[in-house]
Amino acid sequence: MTVLSLVVKGGWVMIFIGLCSIIGAWVYIERLLMYRRVDVDAGRLMGAIRPLIEAGRLEEAERQLARIDAGPASVLRAGLGAWSRGREAVRDALEAAGNQEVFRLEERTSMLATVAGIAPLLGFLGTVTGMIKAFQQIENLGGNVNATVLAGGIWEAMITTAAGLMVGIPALAAYNHLNNRIHRMSAQMEQSGGELMSMMA
Repeated sequence: MTVLSLVVKGGWVMIFIGLCSIIGAWVYIERLLMYRRVDVDAGRLMGAIRPLIEAGRLEEAERQLARIDAGPASVLRAGLGAWSRGREAVRDALEAAGNQEVFRLEERTSMLATVAGIAPLLGFLGTVTGMIKAFQQIENLGGNVNATVLAGGIWEAMITTAAGLMVGIPALAAYNHLNNRIHRMSAQMEQSGGELMSMMA
């Protein structure tokens, strides 16, 4: 049997499971490309601007950081912007910039978690509708049925369950992978902010 024929046998629920798979794949790929673009070595970045900060050339350091689209660069730039207002102002600026960057990293990942939760449920819904069809056949034929008569409903029940799990399991794995990337990049931003605060001291 072809994939298309299996999808047709799965019934209308397969349309929504298919949409879930498309959304999940799009979110995962888009986030991976975004993380690849903004992921930098925080230690190397700090090493590049440390001499400028120590020499008091803060504006030049900010200009260098402005050319880098990455969380640690944005956090450091915010801290340098508040440098003249004192230690507490720098701390507040670092925290605000860090929160904003984490929000940017987490954007749309909740859609992936939703797909991971909904796809198996849609599969189970297809199981229920398939079994309803099977029992309707039994009722319509007065109990004089065989396996061939029930096959359509059982096909629908099994195919949708399998499809829902085949979409939900990878979506959950992808969501956890993205979360691990976010935690690592968040740790880099915290490290950069901490080093900037230690330089103020």
